[in-house]
Amino acid sequence: MRERVVVLGAGFAGLAVVRGLADEDVDIVLVDANNFHTFQPLLYQVATAGLDADDVSYPVRGIVRRQGNVTTRMARVTTIDLDARTVTLDPPGVDGPIGFDTLVVAAGTVTDDFGVPGVAEHSFGVKRLDDALGLRAHLLDRFERAAADRRLVDDGGIDVVVCGGGSTGVEMAGALRELYSKVLARDFPALPVRTARIVLVEMADRLLGPYTEASAAKALETLRRRNVEVRLGVGIERVEANRVLLTDGTVVHAHTSVWAAGVRAAPVAETLGTPLAKGGRVVVGPDLTIEGHPDVFAIGDIAAVVGRDGEPLPQVAQPAIQGGRHVARQIARRRRGLPRQPFAYRDKGKMATIGRNAAVTELANGMRFSGLLGWLAWLGLHLVYLLGFRNRINVFVNWCWNYVTYDRAARLLRESERT
Repeated sequence: MRERVVVLGAGFAGLAVVRGLADEDVDIVLVDANNFHTFQPLLYQVATAGLDADDVSYPVRGIVRRQGNVTTRMARVTTIDLDARTVTLDPPGVDGPIGFDTLVVAAGTVTDDFGVPGVAEHSFGVKRLDDALGLRAHLLDRFERAAADRRLVDDGGIDVVVCGGGSTGVEMAGALRELYSKVLARDFPALPVRTARIVLVEMADRLLGPYTEASAAKALETLRRRNVEVRLGVGIERVEANRVLLTDGTVVHAHTSVWAAGVRAAPVAETLGTPLAKGGRVVVGPDLTIEGHPDVFAIGDIAAVVGRDGEPLPQVAQPAIQGGRHVARQIARRRRGLPRQPFAYRDKGKMATIGRNAAVTELANGMRFSGLLGWLAWLGLHLVYLLGFRNRINVFVNWCWNYVTYDRAARLLRESERT
């Protein structure tokens, strides 16, 4: 019988493994809770009406259609038995648990509310397509309701608090201000949209923790110049339906809160029964295998992969992609009787956009860009990594249209989405 490789997760890491094994004589089972891959770095643009759902997602079956050694299962993982070498799914399928010869755990992360009361009930995450679509519908609904009842404006009906000053929070805050000032201000001329509050709250004393001080200062300057209120050195005490309480006693009246403060490993990590690191991430060895299980790999955001500085690699796309490619190579090498190789991450830099003509980009060689040049670099990189030619064209056309017309087409509010 041919070797069976089970890959859990159709994100950047899982797909890198599948593609890397395209020419190998193995049977691959790709499992994901959804039947589509989501380009998570652009979810904030779906939430702010810049792009639509099918611009940032692509059917998994379409991705692997031409790869004859892959079958896909849309299901959630309930348990993993490393000793029995089986994975139990929901729905289970007629054959029961799936057996594996090699297992690759690439299930990613989920939003972590850090136990802050009210986050789960009242805040919108930024990890799933449903999160982005829900946030967009909620924002549009708040505006329509405020247009009918101006008293809601004074109660914070169209104000937003963004919790977390990392890349996601900075990008979300900048995009929200742009949506408000360039689009919704024209849609709702009777409302004081331009003076609506967008409040970005960060517990640390600066934004963009992994970036240099210069880039963090540039991001802060740009956000404040664009009328985003930035609160540094303060945390979130509690989130309620119509207000957010900060740890310094401040109360921000806002009917919308976005939680971009952190993530933790997907719950499937806990079913492995192996050591976990901070944030529930799976502890792996130098070759990305789990200790005592040489045929079980953990990669991407769910894995605590240690970099050259001894710290876990960031939970972003590049470590996931490179880790997936590494695992595919190790499976191929093992089949040829070659020894395993340690994973060596190549840092290509990082970038975050703050809105039109504004971004910060830091390359691994020390070069830094900001403003228009950084923004153009950000646009180009994200187009390259989008899956599907159609998606790239759609996103490029949408970006051009938005830039020229100051308009965003993806702001329909369906009846089923109204609250």
